[in-house]
Amino acid sequence: MRHRKHHGSLGLVTGHRRALLANLASALITHGRIETTHAKARAVRPYMEKLITLGKNGDLHSRRQALAKLRHRPIVDKLFDDVASAFENRPGGYTRIIKTGFRAGDAAPMALIELVEAGFEVKPVKAAKKPAAKKEEAKVETKAEEAAPVEAAAADEAVDAAPEAAETAAEETKAEDK
Repeated sequence: MRHRKHHGSLGLVTGHRRALLANLASALITHGRIETTHAKARAVRPYMEKLITLGKNGDLHSRRQALAKLRHRPIVDKLFDDVASAFENRPGGYTRIIKTGFRAGDAAPMALIELVEAGFEVKPVKAAKKPAAKKEEAKVETKAEEAAPVEAAAADEAVDAAPEAAETAAEETKAEDK
């Protein structure tokens, strides 16, 4: 029997729902609070609570389970290092949902979901940088520095030429009127 099993589907197929919950949880870990629909906030709350509990366990198996859910290593690192340590002495109830009203376009009930711990400081997630990208950035910067004086000189000439062009255009207009 499937009695009382219809809840939390959000009208999505399983793969889309899992991706949505993972993305909402990643955003919540990154920013500390997000605004979404009330139904999505209610769906992501137990998902996020379980992830924080995994972070509090801190072992390799828990880290791999969290990585299987979130699929983004810097987010999992932040979950285990920053978020879990902020909730170290809290037995549960890591998130708070606050209703914020209705969305203008479709009148969907909106809510703010946030991490409860006030001492939790939101830091940007460190993305892995590739060495090749650094070399390209250095080349782009040097090209930009070389191009900057040329562009500035061209802009100065354009500014100087603009009043002269306006004066000649005014003289031609006066000549045509006579």
